[in-house]
Amino acid sequence: MRELRIRVLAGVFVVAGILSWAVARLWNSFDTLPSVPVAAPIVLALIAVVLTATALSLRARLKAQRERRPEAKGVDPMMAARAVVFGQASALVAALVAGMYGGTGVFLLESLDIPARRDQAIYAGASVLAGIAVIAAALFLERVCKLPEDDDDHHNGRGTAPAA
Repeated sequence: MRELRIRVLAGVFVVAGILSWAVARLWNSFDTLPSVPVAAPIVLALIAVVLTATALSLRARLKAQRERRPEAKGVDPMMAARAVVFGQASALVAALVAGMYGGTGVFLLESLDIPARRDQAIYAGASVLAGIAVIAAALFLERVCKLPEDDDDHHNGRGTAPAA
């Protein structure tokens, strides 16, 4: 399984933001308001909480297992892999959604004197922050579930053993 790349997530965020800003400008030419649902930051924040709780639970179980505590519950490798895949998918979607709302929010900054647009800009900003929280939680979950590397087999990250 490949690790999440910050560059990919940032690229998705920027491209989605630029496209969303352009679409918001187009909507404005038709005198309609690009809307940001109030539930958007709430849903993203809930996903971040679920990912963080999963990571903390797995971390505690893995620590107990490493310390060979008698009451330690084992971690099923498939369950950990599914959690990481869920985290990676959530991070990609969060980057896309945060970029989309970020672009809309940047467009709405031009007209903060209109109360409805000011509220929409606040919801968009909160959505971007919640999206960043999802990405951070997914990266944390991935780090918790990462297998320790064997230094003999992966010297300097090249996958070759050092010359004797």
